[in-house]
Amino acid sequence: MIQYLIWFFILFSFIQFLVVLFNFIFRPTLKTGQIKGTPVISILIPARNEGKNIQNLLDDIRNQSYTNLEVIICNDHSEDNTRELVEFEMQKDSRITVFDAEELPNDWLGKNWACHQLAQKAKGDYILFLDADVRIEPTLVEKTVAYHQQKKLGLLSIFPTQEMKSPGEYNTVPLMHYILVTLLPLPLVLKSKYASLAAANGQFMLFNKLIYNQEQPHEKVKKNKVEDIKIAQNFKKMKINTACITGVSEIKCRMYDSYKEGVLGFSKNMVTFFGNSYLLSFLFWGATTVSLMIVPLYGNPIDNILFFALFLLTKILFSLTSRQKIVYNLIYTIPQHITMLVILLVSIYTKFTKTQQWKGRSIS
Repeated sequence: MIQYLIWFFILFSFIQFLVVLFNFIFRPTLKTGQIKGTPVISILIPARNEGKNIQNLLDDIRNQSYTNLEVIICNDHSEDNTRELVEFEMQKDSRITVFDAEELPNDWLGKNWACHQLAQKAKGDYILFLDADVRIEPTLVEKTVAYHQQKKLGLLSIFPTQEMKSPGEYNTVPLMHYILVTLLPLPLVLKSKYASLAAANGQFMLFNKLIYNQEQPHEKVKKNKVEDIKIAQNFKKMKINTACITGVSEIKCRMYDSYKEGVLGFSKNMVTFFGNSYLLSFLFWGATTVSLMIVPLYGNPIDNILFFALFLLTKILFSLTSRQKIVYNLIYTIPQHITMLVILLVSIYTKFTKTQQWKGRSIS
């Protein structure tokens, strides 16, 4: 019986290896491209207590190579100096405007409501939602809009390159990319018609404005705490071309700066990668974590060589694909896999006790 379990672990590791190898070889990249015409690009930023980030992003936007932009910030009931800092930046650039979010309706979540209001005010031909904590290179807007046009997309989303500076971050942040690029062949998000092969990240979502107005995606997912993935799935169901890219050097983000923040942040969306199934989530954890104990204890030498060769190659390729440091992902392997279990347990607890919060608001 135990030998069958070991063979299962080896087979699952082989599947992960094939998926991440496919992503590494065929991952889409942003190349220098010419935007057709001179469309207006609306950059839309929901900002709640983003005083430590908002000026850095606005500086990056001012330095963009493509200049036909409008920049709209929704001050989402911030309790810090977010609005004052934006008003200061407005004096440097007339393209920047800010407004205060309306009161949050009972049937909406905060970020979805802020994005919906932003879209209503946008006048651009394309609308780009950016989280306030991302940093972007001068060519990002030009390259992504050109890519959007070339592929005739309704939605382009990017998983930014993640910046990590503390042990707590190295224990948590890589898990998102590990699950993503070892389970989902990202090039098939565009090529495949199946909604199950969909992914998106709310940190960067670029829409064709006509399609956005027609679909009203944020309104359709107004109570969904993982609105980005749900929007991508809805677009796929409507046969709207959707693409998702990772490992892009032109956009970076430091998502969380502590272990606690990382655990709480990922506890609200990790299970979504598994179709909202806790059973599949724990099966994945078992196949990638319990296997690290079972195979060495009960496997023969050939089993161990096969399993750990696949495991090691998968870790290396996932790190390269997502532009993360290989050595850190190897050093933190065991802590990361323990943290995955912690995140799933916290997710279950907050879901059933209805205590899940983000930025001071309940999202249960």
